[in-house]
Amino acid sequence: MWDMQMLKYYGFQAEKRGRRQCSHIGGVPPTTTAYSIPPPPRATTAALPHNRSSPSPSRSSTTPPNDSRRSSFPSYLDVPNLPSKIRLICEIIASSHSIESSLNDQGITITSDDVEEVLKLSYSHPAAAIKFFRWSGPRIRQQLSPYSWNLVVDLLGKNLLFDAMWDAVASMKSEGLVSLATFASIFSSFAAASCPADAIDAFELLAHHGIPQDTTALNFLLSALSRGGFTYAALESFRHMRLRIPPDSDSYAILLEGFENERNSARAYEVFDEMILKIGWDPSNVPAYDSFLNTVLYRGRSGLDESLRWLATMKMQRCFPGVRFIDNAIDACAELGDSKAAILLWDNLVGRNGMLPTTELFNSMISLYCNLNHLEHAYRLFDEMVFHGAFPDSTTYELMLRLLIKNKRREEVAALLSEMVKNEFVPSSEIFDSVMSLFMDIGDSETALKVGKIMIEKGILDERIGNSLILYLRDNRRLPEACKFAENMIDKGIKLHSSTLSKLRTGLQHLGMIL
Repeated sequence: MWDMQMLKYYGFQAEKRGRRQCSHIGGVPPTTTAYSIPPPPRATTAALPHNRSSPSPSRSSTTPPNDSRRSSFPSYLDVPNLPSKIRLICEIIASSHSIESSLNDQGITITSDDVEEVLKLSYSHPAAAIKFFRWSGPRIRQQLSPYSWNLVVDLLGKNLLFDAMWDAVASMKSEGLVSLATFASIFSSFAAASCPADAIDAFELLAHHGIPQDTTALNFLLSALSRGGFTYAALESFRHMRLRIPPDSDSYAILLEGFENERNSARAYEVFDEMILKIGWDPSNVPAYDSFLNTVLYRGRSGLDESLRWLATMKMQRCFPGVRFIDNAIDACAELGDSKAAILLWDNLVGRNGMLPTTELFNSMISLYCNLNHLEHAYRLFDEMVFHGAFPDSTTYELMLRLLIKNKRREEVAALLSEMVKNEFVPSSEIFDSVMSLFMDIGDSETALKVGKIMIEKGILDERIGNSLILYLRDNRRLPEACKFAENMIDKGIKLHSSTLSKLRTGLQHLGMIL
């Protein structure tokens, strides 16, 4: 057991400490917040993994995290194929009352990588996780990694153990391990705990820990506050600090994304106007334009019209939004029945400025053409998908099948259904029903039987469709196939109607056979 000096060095007696009450400024607690070492703002390329989300905690930090909060943390039970050693340590942390003794009894050897993996999966058990961290220190030949220390800071912060969190930071400082990643986690923890003022106060401590208060650090703070639902607090901090810390295009993009999430168009206009005034039009600042146009778009018909006007202005400056706006705008066009605007958006934006459409975007546009019954246009987009690196999914196939069935394109329906099944997509029973009805209506018993066999094989044959197909085959002089199909249905536990059995029996009797 470590002596008291070492315990003070690793001063995380979280299980013995109270939780510090945090101050608040205006804002509504978010319904979902990040509770991890956050990813970097757009301006930085630093790798800060372990990004997850959890419900926001109570405003009072004096209450222990409740079960719903803890259940939202990642767990070793959620990870398939976890190495047996990591799983064993996590089980000990989750269930043992004597962590150190249990770990010693197992004779476990530990590496720095092991410590990181265990900590990432032990957020629901902060006190036990810290005991494990203390235990692992002397047993690792190399020094505990800065990332494992950052995980400890994050774990304590996300469990509202702020006093212990600051103790961890003090220990890290003595070893020269404190980094901007450490404080990014602190900003995120305070924002997730509905304590934006504490996050801002923490920013003022950066210089004390040897970290410059530069644009990258500011963007981390703005990002944490905005993702926590406190974009107005982020904007106030931005205005207070911008004279000494010059913002960049990412600073504005972060604020615009926050106001987009909060549907605050008034503030979004304000920030966008200032961005254009201060840094001008920047073709590389796609996220800012994307968020701004999405915020405008949320206002219904007037929002769609205004976003198109702004889009024309941006295009004159050779600036474009991202694919997210196009997707949302085309969905809005579909809802409003404005096919002309959707086609205009597609023709002017897709494939330009490196904008590659996703499968979801193709589906939105194909759906619009399907609603207009424009078969040739829908087929053109369907054929173009692969050239843009997008591939049809089950939604794409079902959209196209509905349109082909509507237009009674028998051969194309059969070919597309075959392609869909070959690509391991299972059509819905509704689509199968429509396909079966089409082939039976036009007298194509061969294809109807093939479709029926696929439905049985995929386990989605409805008894009504199955019985209808049997009678259809019987009536079209394919009694042997009807009987064989009936046997397959019985084998699969699908009910045959008494009327179906009676008609099959009558048909067999006419052939001198007995059912």
